[in-house]
Amino acid sequence: MAVSEIIARRKSIRTYRPDVEISDAQIRSLLEAAMLAPSACGMRPWEFIVVRDRAKLDAIREVHPFTGMLKTATAAIIVVANNDIKNDISGDYIPQDCAAATENILLQAVAEGLGTCWCGVFPKAEHVAGFSRLFGLEGNRVAFNVIALGVPAEEEGSRGFYEEGKVRWE
Repeated sequence: MAVSEIIARRKSIRTYRPDVEISDAQIRSLLEAAMLAPSACGMRPWEFIVVRDRAKLDAIREVHPFTGMLKTATAAIIVVANNDIKNDISGDYIPQDCAAATENILLQAVAEGLGTCWCGVFPKAEHVAGFSRLFGLEGNRVAFNVIALGVPAEEEGSRGFYEEGKVRWE
């Protein structure tokens, strides 16, 4: 699949086939894609928590009210911002670095035939605190987001959202 087709097919999937597991190889492929993302000064200030345990997936739904799609997801990846990994320049860009890693996961998932839904955690203090408690994140490690994963139960398809009115040519 061409990159442009992968980008066009990427969309938030909120219903998954709970009877189909995601392989370790597929998850590793997603994580490899994430770690290929650009980051300020090449600092790579991210860590990842792979969640497959049904009780933990359900517990996430208790600490974050907008993660209902985890009810049918078979896995999730939590992108963790490690604020200890920075220098004088890169520290201000940790959210952008984690967002780039997240987008790579979302795009690689399309290539793998998987569905995803990106749910923000940071900067909502109550969500960050809930994930910190649930996953033992201490110090300067902060849950940036949680990505629901699964085999889509929904029909996929290409989208088009280009809006000329949002472009300024100079």
